[in-house]
Parts: sequence; C-alpha cells; structure tokens
Amino acid sequence: MKALFKIALLASVSVAVTSCFNKKEPNYQYFPNMQQSVAYETYSESKAFPNGKEAQIPAKGSIPRGFTPYEYENSTAGYELAKANLKSPLDSLSIDEARGEQLYTIYCAICHGDKGDGKGNLVKREKFLGVPNYKDRQITEGSIFHVVTYGLNSMGSHANQLTQEERWQVTHHVMKLRSQL
Repeated sequence: MKALFKIALLASVSVAVTSCFNKKEPNYQYFPNMQQSVAYETYSESKAFPNGKEAQIPAKGSIPRGFTPYEYENSTAGYELAKANLKSPLDSLSIDEARGEQLYTIYCAICHGDKGDGKGNLVKREKFLGVPNYKDRQITEGSIFHVVTYGLNSMGSHANQLTQEERWQVTHHVMKLRSQL
C-alpha cells in the first residue's frame, strides 16, 4: 500500500510539473534581458542624454589625462619660436637611446638614412629628393620636435604615430646623429 501511494504521488507530481510546461517560451527566465533584449535602432535618438543630444561634450578648455598641450602654432613663426625656446622635458634618466634609435629607424630612416645623412632608401630610389643632411642644417631640439609634430615641406606630421614622449626620444637620437656627422 505504501509503495502504491509513493508511485501515485510521484506520478501526480510529474504530471503537475510537466503539464505547466509551455514549449513555445520558457517558464522561468533567470536573466530576461539576455533572453529577450530591448531592441534599439542604430543611430536612433536615446533618452540617455539630455536635450536630444547624441553624446556628452567635454567641458570647454578641458585637456585629456596624460596629454601635454603643444603651445607652438604650425607656422614659420611657431617653428622659429620652438627652435629658439623649446627644450626637451626628458631628463638624462628618461632618455632611452635604444628606443629612440628604434623609433628613428621605423619612422625616419627610410628617408633621412640610418646616419642622418639624407640618403635613405626612398632617396636612393629617387622617390623623394631634397631630404636634408642633419649636418647641413642649423637645428635644435625644439626645431626637430616641431617638425616631427607638424611636418615641414614634403615631410608629413608624425604626431598621430608617435606620442610626445616618443617624439622627444626621436629628437634626442637625431641630435646624437648630428653630433656624429
């Protein structure tokens, strides 16, 4: 009798549990937003930002963390000011000669040559002409940094490829090459 009662109880519990099951959608959703996420249309307006703006705009005059503004303008006057006044902020312990040489080889040597003599591979193949020899120019740390930052004549700016610290490393290496010529 007890065995029959246990079997009947087990059968009724099984029928009760399975009879409530709906195959079209699950009964219990532990993470409903993952199962049926709220759909947003791409580039549509959102109530996340006030006044219907698409995003928050940084405050006027704000500067990103870790960024030091370069205060010389991209002009001949800015070049002359940088040449006369701008000095490297790196101290002797911060200068990494191997890193400066590596960056110079990657970004500069193709035109200026490994020795800074203006005879890089592109000049030898006559793709660019008139690349200066560092020995022939009156250059300073400031003028080199300014030219690497903004570019000059047919040389483009390297500000997007190199951080400020890396540009100073390259500047130090160029001054070293100039002293060896």
